[in-house]
Amino acid sequence: MTADDLHRSVEAVWRVESTRLIAALVRITRDVGLAEDLAQDALEAALAQWPESGVPDNPGAWLMSVAKRRAIDMFRRRERQDRAYGEIGERKEDVVAGIESSIDHVEDDVLRLMFICCHPVLSSDVQITLTLRLLAGLTTKEIARSFLTSEATIGARITRAKKALAEVGAPMEEPAEDERGTRLAAVLGVLYLLFNEGYSATAGDDWLRPALCDEAVRLGRILATLAPREPEAHGLLALMEIQSSRAAARTDSDGAPVLLLEQDRSRWDQLLIRRGLAALERAESLGRPPGPYVLQAGIAACHARAHTAEETDWARIAQLYESLAILSGSAVVELNRAVALAMSEGPAVGLALADQLMGIPALEGYHLLPSVRGDLLARLGRTDEARVEFERAAGLTQNQREKALLLERAAAMPD
Repeated sequence: MTADDLHRSVEAVWRVESTRLIAALVRITRDVGLAEDLAQDALEAALAQWPESGVPDNPGAWLMSVAKRRAIDMFRRRERQDRAYGEIGERKEDVVAGIESSIDHVEDDVLRLMFICCHPVLSSDVQITLTLRLLAGLTTKEIARSFLTSEATIGARITRAKKALAEVGAPMEEPAEDERGTRLAAVLGVLYLLFNEGYSATAGDDWLRPALCDEAVRLGRILATLAPREPEAHGLLALMEIQSSRAAARTDSDGAPVLLLEQDRSRWDQLLIRRGLAALERAESLGRPPGPYVLQAGIAACHARAHTAEETDWARIAQLYESLAILSGSAVVELNRAVALAMSEGPAVGLALADQLMGIPALEGYHLLPSVRGDLLARLGRTDEARVEFERAAGLTQNQREKALLLERAAAMPD
């Protein structure tokens, strides 16, 4: 095996095993920073030893065994033979047998780590960064590249996160029952933001960032498995699966955006659609009132079930957006409802609602408001006004692909 082949193998193993490894070490050491350091030590040991010994049959067990031995050695060196050391020592024999020895804990460990990454003391950008680092197994460089920022910035975020968790004495257990709902909502929110950033990048030269979508879906599948009685976990997974199904059709051969109604639906991934619809069915079967993710998944399902754009049930979509607006109070949701009403009842109806949203602080600087108004004005033949709105939207977006599309639409408006 060449050095490059080995590094690829180690990276593949790390991406698969790092979440369970770090989650188990957090349970044992009760320290997020220490757990990650021990996991990194194990990774470095693998890079040093596997070129000679080869990749072991059970690489996850190998990494776990090395990490826990390092933990025991560290506590010995510090002469801290306290309760934490005693707990690790008692588990030593169980560890050497392999990672399967922790199977009774692994699901709880991963769910606990999700809650820790989304502790309320952390800001949303730090929660996302920590989730990508500890749960997705991305390197600092990969995270920085995904969010178009520097490695130093990402490294500082991770350091701040660990320090903040240590300062507040964040419990390493799952939150109590009365706090679990709030913390679960935070976990879902982080995955939702992560997916959206990959699905429609807010800045940069690319319309899509597939790696972020893939990681959000992977973590969403884990969460739905760990929280099988939570409709919103299944609802978010359904939403992400269905939205991901359109990825191949959302850009042309040059990487330029292709709008939903113009997409080649034969390129939609039917396997992902089936997975999404199945997840939505599981969410609805739990018999609880639909939350925001279940409602959004229902909207995505309306698009997925339509073989052509003309078959889309826009009236149903408008109803779902109305329910979502009542639940969330979001002006962005109302803007989406305006689009659905324009499709089901005519552009004048949609424009009337969009006009009501002008001047709302939450939409100030939001490029999709003038973009939607431009589209509706164009459909009404008010092309001069539409051109102004498209140009205004282009000036507000940070994404270069989207800017180019909006300027093209502005230029296409006849005088």
